[in-house]
Amino acid sequence: MATIIPVTTDAQAQNTVFKELISYAIKAPSGHNTQPWLFRIQPNEIEILPDFGQSLPIIDPMNRELYISLGCAAENLCIAAQEKGYLPQLSVEKKDEKTYSIHIALQSASPQSHPLFASISKRQTNRSVYTCRKISRDTVSIIKNMPVESGVRFYMYIKGEDDYKRLTNYICLGNDVQMSDGAFKKELLDWIRFNSKHAEKTNNGLTNAAMGVPGVPSLIARPIVNSFLKPKTQNKSDLKKIESSSHLVLFTVKENTVEEWISLGRTLERFLLETTRLGICNAYMNQPCEVPELMETIREKLLQTNEHPMLIVRLGYASPMPYSPRKGVEDVLIP
Repeated sequence: MATIIPVTTDAQAQNTVFKELISYAIKAPSGHNTQPWLFRIQPNEIEILPDFGQSLPIIDPMNRELYISLGCAAENLCIAAQEKGYLPQLSVEKKDEKTYSIHIALQSASPQSHPLFASISKRQTNRSVYTCRKISRDTVSIIKNMPVESGVRFYMYIKGEDDYKRLTNYICLGNDVQMSDGAFKKELLDWIRFNSKHAEKTNNGLTNAAMGVPGVPSLIARPIVNSFLKPKTQNKSDLKKIESSSHLVLFTVKENTVEEWISLGRTLERFLLETTRLGICNAYMNQPCEVPELMETIREKLLQTNEHPMLIVRLGYASPMPYSPRKGVEDVLIP
């Protein structure tokens, strides 16, 4: 009896590789680990679209952080594409007033080893207390020389200098506002995964392991965790983490458009992958950038420019933490 050997077409082979590229894209960071992206595979192209069902309307009403996350995913995909033998070309399409998508055209090329590729699987948001070790001047110079997208800038503040203290104060003021807001706390609680079973069920959200806290049974978890969501408690925790860090980094954009938010995401992911390559940990301290009045204060008193403050990241050294969960590739694909 003759053996039937399945024939793999060029389209099927490409589809398999493109799914592999998407598997690297979805390792990108996102607010509350919402993973607010969808992917569409087309001939010689992958399109990244927002999943507004995973948005954060209280903390991110303009979807700024959502589009930054899409930019991070796009950067991972572009880096992986070069490793796998494709030349990526990125463009942004405005579909309507709310919806923008990212098109990444992929042309066959010789595989190119990328210095940041290995960091895609290693990068993590490390929310722990760091070791207080300072990042050396030579290492800071390497980071500062990293290429950035048009319209995007970042400023590094070393612990001990006045601007580090000012930015720390703005973070505490951000906590005062957010931790006094019932809607903010409800949204945060909706995305906390209180134990391993809860995390395995959703494959998204802020897990207790990634946050470095013990698991709590789901039936009693919400009121217990909510009791700790207070300005004083959050500031005490964050100040300890900030004091253990080496630098605070403030990211800005020039025009505050969706296109620039996506460009910021690409730059941010490049930054996170480069610091990961250098053995440096990172975590977000975005609170004042999520409060409009504090954003304006940072702009006027710290930056003293027309740039718009978007994100704050702390840097330092620490032991690795558990990784946040991710949905599978098939879960984020759309026809």
